[in-house]
Parts: sequence; structure tokens; C-alpha cells
Amino acid sequence: MPTYEYECQACGYAFEELQGMTDAKLTKCPKCHKNKLSRLIGSGSGMIFKGSGFYETDYKKKSAPAGDKKDAPKPAASSPSPAPSSPCGGGCACHPQ
Repeated sequence: MPTYEYECQACGYAFEELQGMTDAKLTKCPKCHKNKLSRLIGSGSGMIFKGSGFYETDYKKKSAPAGDKKDAPKPAASSPSPAPSSPCGGGCACHPQ
């Protein structure tokens, strides 16, 4: 249930009230008992959903394991060698050396 802020226009008394979203607005001031109460517009608060029903990528990323470093050098690619079972034997124009 959200917390709403109220302020009396007659006496200036301000307070917060925990109410359901479908509850009617309060109109009578609890201090001066006049019907000059108005509900203020608040900024609200951010909501964070946690648990098994939400994506873990929506929140802070976990650090990578020690063995999985992005800075590690990649192995050099070796040049392809002609296939030994090719019919031309690898000494033709389709298999340059």
C-alpha cells in the first residue's frame, strides 16, 4: 500500500497516511477538523523486483571468474594446409602454397 502526503489548507498541518490505491482521499484535517485537506503529489519511490521470476541481467552484473579474462591473448590462427585427400594433391591453382 502506498503512503500519501496530505496538507491542510486551513492550518498548514502536514502528515503522511498509509492508504490503498482505491481508497477515497481524506478530506477532514485530523488537527483542526476542517474540510480543507489536500493530497500532495509525491515523487514516489523506485521499485526493484527480485526473485526467481525476474531476469538477473536487469541488475548489477556479477564479476567474471578468474580464469575467464578478456585480456588473455588468443591463439594465432594457423594457415590452412592442403587437404591430403584432395584429388589434385594440393599443387594446383585451387590450392595455392
